[in-house]
Amino acid sequence: MKKINIIKENEIYNKIIKTTKPFKYKDFIIYIKEKENKPYQFGFSVSKKIGNAVTRNHIKRQLKSIIDKKDYQNHFYCIIMVRKSILEKNYFEIENNLLEAFFKLNLIKEIKDETK
Repeated sequence: MKKINIIKENEIYNKIIKTTKPFKYKDFIIYIKEKENKPYQFGFSVSKKIGNAVTRNHIKRQLKSIIDKKDYQNHFYCIIMVRKSILEKNYFEIENNLLEAFFKLNLIKEIKDETK
């Protein structure tokens, strides 16, 4: 995942969480806020209740890997909070759940089939 597509400022996290309604889906709580004239950005929040630093960083690396596999619409912020139940899932279950949530939120670009 490119650095330009990661939210780093704490102000932005707080503003998005306070002003938007969460979308809850299985192991994730997702906050989406539209923005103007900039590429999409993702942020991750993994609580200390999930595990130690190694476990939390492992989960964040998995999420970044999953996000890298698709193309997304522009002009939005997305914060993904992880629930403790994610520890019981393997990588493929996490991938399926996260991509299902993104399809429901209409964040993924539609790929046009030009062979027809």
